[in-house]
Amino acid sequence: MTEQKRIGQDVATDDRELLSRAQSGDRSAFEELVARHRDSVYGFGLQMTRSEEEAGQIAQGSFLSGCLHLEEFRSEEEFAAWVNRIAATRVLMGRRDRSAPRRAGEKLAPPKLDGGLARNPTIDWSCFAEEKTLSAELRGAIQDAVDRLPEAHRDVFLLNNLAGLRCAQIAEICGEPIAAIKARLHQARLTLREAIDRFYRES
Repeated sequence: MTEQKRIGQDVATDDRELLSRAQSGDRSAFEELVARHRDSVYGFGLQMTRSEEEAGQIAQGSFLSGCLHLEEFRSEEEFAAWVNRIAATRVLMGRRDRSAPRRAGEKLAPPKLDGGLARNPTIDWSCFAEEKTLSAELRGAIQDAVDRLPEAHRDVFLLNNLAGLRCAQIAEICGEPIAAIKARLHQARLTLREAIDRFYRES
């Protein structure tokens, strides 16, 4: 077992113990859970909304909602995933309330991609991995590509990769077919793959 996986399991175990205490009325236990996860929930909200004020409101509202609905938490689920799903729902519902309904039949065009890229990447990234995988330049290139994704594709990518939600959970939150969610996630990943490929090609 890797050290990172072991630490993750230890955190999940500690979370379950804190949740059990919180569900029994221990307020300090829930405050500890908030302290553990507030940065990740805030970071998720910031990525989704690009607004520090909205991200703070989403984090605060998500933990408040979690506190008020502790009895609904399922013991087999991890607390982080549960509160992230609450945050995701708040983001998407807030966006839905602010946006005018899309015209019937209107579809979001997929991002333009290099048709051969998914089948045969032009660059072998492995030879650069040790040198540049964690570089600020590569992180910037990836973040820029994420920012330029169509909103629907960007949402699905962040919900899956940042909030850790499965496609079925995202489909439930968005009220859309799982196939549509999977298609957007696939397109988003291809776009980011193209951005990484371009980064190494130009380097």
